[in-house]
Amino acid sequence: MITLDELYALYKKSSAVTIDSRKIQGGELFFAFSGENFNAATLAHEAVQNGALAVIVEDENFADVQQNIYYVSSTLQTLQNLAKYHRQQLSIPIIALTGSNGKTTTKELIHAVLSQKFNVQYTLGNLNNHIGVPLTLLSINEKHEMAIVEMGANHQQEIALLCEIAQPDYGYITNFGKAHLEGFGGFEGVIKGKSEMYSYLMAHQKTILVNAEDEIQVEKTKGYSPKISFGNEWLHTVNYGFEEIVQAHRVGVRYKNRDIWSQLTGVYNYTNLCAAVALGLHFEVELEKIQQGITDYFPSNMRSQIEKRGAYNIVVDTYNANPSSMELSLKNFKDFEGYKIAILGDMLELGEVSHEEHKKIYQFAKGLGIDEIYTVGKFFMEVNHEKSFEKTQELVQYLVENPLPQGHVLLKGSRGMKLEQLLDEVRKV
Repeated sequence: MITLDELYALYKKSSAVTIDSRKIQGGELFFAFSGENFNAATLAHEAVQNGALAVIVEDENFADVQQNIYYVSSTLQTLQNLAKYHRQQLSIPIIALTGSNGKTTTKELIHAVLSQKFNVQYTLGNLNNHIGVPLTLLSINEKHEMAIVEMGANHQQEIALLCEIAQPDYGYITNFGKAHLEGFGGFEGVIKGKSEMYSYLMAHQKTILVNAEDEIQVEKTKGYSPKISFGNEWLHTVNYGFEEIVQAHRVGVRYKNRDIWSQLTGVYNYTNLCAAVALGLHFEVELEKIQQGITDYFPSNMRSQIEKRGAYNIVVDTYNANPSSMELSLKNFKDFEGYKIAILGDMLELGEVSHEEHKKIYQFAKGLGIDEIYTVGKFFMEVNHEKSFEKTQELVQYLVENPLPQGHVLLKGSRGMKLEQLLDEVRKV
């Protein structure tokens, strides 16, 4: 069995670390992760033939040291141990992010700001779980001056594990919302699970970034130091005081009479912007550079994107949804002037409260005076008996035959609903 020191020596020689044999181009360290019905070790020899530097398998029958195919008892545990060991060799600051809503947008905004001054590595895509975080850490090289690591979770102790692997120097919880209620065991479980980041940071005397207008964040970090706090400028106890500014559905931040505009819609993105600006100021990025980073960032990941269509807008927010983020998106959308059409997809992973939460959101949307509401998914079908469809493609076909009227359109739903498939028809508005 290969030792950690031997594996790290191989890692240092490799071009990258991958768990996808299709991405092997030459020089990669390939971890053969198996599924319930698939033994990835069967790909080991093919991976070597395709140019992999070495392959790590957990099926001893496929080990072949002569071919650089090495056996370990657990590919997952070994990947995590390798990432943790690599992190321990790094002297750069690592910023960790978690939260119910806004993690990815905040991560990208922080990267947009800090990369104005530093060479920053950050979580790519949605590599934010027990496999993704190790892969992110192993993508950090000697050229990087800091890193931003996004951490996702849907059960207790997952954030604790990810913190032990990444060993962050700074941490920020965007918010505590109604996400992954099934896995966490209710809203109190969400608070407990996300707060595992605070527990790690406090135990190791690391720095916590705090939104001083979030009561839970304030209570959980009361009396703790070191921390960086931000909030409205009239809160004299904060390190950085900001003011919210909104114009033509774009949200921005005012700091010391300077307006920093983003390309994002929704006042719910205001605190995400504040976190990025606060960290930029903490790391002494020039204010002009912070402004440039924020203004130049354009979301391209189906999160809070605005597409202009003449006098109307399409708001694409289809990467994820839970009751908290759905309510915020709808509140923002109601302020658009003109005819408004909301297309809402099911919110997944809500467990036993799913029916109740979908009913609340549907009634909330109707109460806002939105002109037309379409829903997609079996949970919304239980509460909406009008323009309701079980599958996204059913609504696509309906819109082919019954085009939408001119108006603003909101697309909001969980990733599994794939509401972006509606865009071709919606863009005909």
